[in-house]
Amino acid sequence: MRAAVLAAVSTVSLSVLTAAPAQAAEYSSALKIRGVQYDAPGTDRNSCTSGNTAQEYLTLKNYSKTATINLKGYVVKDAAGNRFTFTASHSLQPGDYVRLRGGNGTDSDAKNVVYRDNCNFMWNNDKDTIYLYKPSGPGSDSHAYSRSAHDGDRDGYIGFHS
Repeated sequence: MRAAVLAAVSTVSLSVLTAAPAQAAEYSSALKIRGVQYDAPGTDRNSCTSGNTAQEYLTLKNYSKTATINLKGYVVKDAAGNRFTFTASHSLQPGDYVRLRGGNGTDSDAKNVVYRDNCNFMWNNDKDTIYLYKPSGPGSDSHAYSRSAHDGDRDGYIGFHS
């Protein structure tokens, strides 16, 4: 009887362990999406001179305690395939971050900002998925969001990793 109970428990335990969804695995990369201001304050205006696309941004953070990460070659995409590739070297020290902003401006490591040089909005205001890829191609981080499920205070900002 005891052997039968142990066998049943082992079978149940094994089936519970194997039923975990594959998407629950965390990427091992130290560079992660910290948060997104997906809905710029005010009325959305796609204009380089009078628009507010620079108020929409994605924050990437180096969560490593020891390694510096160069962003050159990293790719950010959304669900529709809109993409931005970091073409210049931007070094993030351990714990440092950068904001990838829409619109035009002067990139600055000192001010932790890179501009997409595109005056169109990248992130949807209702829902979207953000993908971050390493220069070598594999995923570094990704997050799906929706206004209704993830932005409780409705301020247009969602944080992901603390």
